[in-house]
Amino acid sequence: MSRASELIFKTRKTSGKISENVHIFANDPSLAFFRVQEHVRKVLPAIYEKREEVFQLQKNLQGHCYDMEYGVEALKTIEKSEPLFSNVQAILKTSIFLKQQLATEENRMKIIKESIKSSVYKRFSAHLALDLPELPDFSGVIRDTSQRIENKIGPANGRGDAQSFQSNLGELQRSYTTLH
Repeated sequence: MSRASELIFKTRKTSGKISENVHIFANDPSLAFFRVQEHVRKVLPAIYEKREEVFQLQKNLQGHCYDMEYGVEALKTIEKSEPLFSNVQAILKTSIFLKQQLATEENRMKIIKESIKSSVYKRFSAHLALDLPELPDFSGVIRDTSQRIENKIGPANGRGDAQSFQSNLGELQRSYTTLH
């Protein structure tokens, strides 16, 4: 009997270990899933906050990219407008020069007019019977010409290009030559 009792003992021991292993294998996945679930519950809020932060950063970055593209386009437009500014500068220099010429001519006319009034010929002609006609007053014509220049090259014209300015200058020269 010792053999039989030994066999029963070994069988019970083996069946107990098999039963314990089956119980562990049956509950081990549940325990693993519990641990995974526990980990997800702890980490999910932090991951969600990071996700929202990444989306916000992406929106900000996209806005900055749009701003940078807009700035680059503005710089390219400014570079393209350089010839226009050079043209405006040349027109301004020409207009300042013409305005100075008109002021010089006006001063010269004033001096001539004053010298004619007090000239020897006028005093001498007072004794003669011959009446010399008065010279016409050119100050009104000069003012009118100055106004026409300002109107032609000013912002009311709407065209600031060199060809328009040259045609206006030609018209001014024609009107100036008709006065003399």
